[in-house]
Amino acid sequence: MSAEPASTDHDPAAIAAIAARITRPVVLVGLMGVGKSTVGRKLARILARDFVDADDAISEAAQLSIPEIFAQFGEAYFRDGERRVIARLIEEGHGVIATGGGAFVDPSTRALILDTGIAVWIDCDVDTLVERTARRNTRPLLQGGDPHEILTRLAAERAPFYAEAPIRVVSENGPHADTVRAIIKAIDQWL
Repeated sequence: MSAEPASTDHDPAAIAAIAARITRPVVLVGLMGVGKSTVGRKLARILARDFVDADDAISEAAQLSIPEIFAQFGEAYFRDGERRVIARLIEEGHGVIATGGGAFVDPSTRALILDTGIAVWIDCDVDTLVERTARRNTRPLLQGGDPHEILTRLAAERAPFYAEAPIRVVSENGPHADTVRAIIKAIDQWL
């Protein structure tokens, strides 16, 4: 009978060993509602790193909410500020960074993340995204239309960009801890 390999699920030593090999920020990308912020907080805690949500940092820098920035200045202005904030967060050396759904679509932001971080695409089926995004009405791109239709279109448009991330994990409609474990395992394999 052979011994099974150590599982990272509940083994703090194995997780610490993986965390020690992570020398760049883990940057979570994917559509709105995939759980980047919730998963990111849990992932950072398990890896003993800090967590920052890029959308929160953008709101703080602008002293406006994301919907207010979109309404007052438009998406192009928001994306420019988003790129600058993400660059600052990476430069500051944060451990886990959750980005907004459109951040990785911007060529400059995507190149920056791919060059200086560990990009992890959290993917999810559209029905789950519709359910999750319905919990808050703070999503400017979902205003004034059918969320299922909009999310289906965004998923199709953005998938080729997200696919450039070296790591892809599917978030099922279950506990976020499952997604966290899948990310740690995928990063371990990628490293």
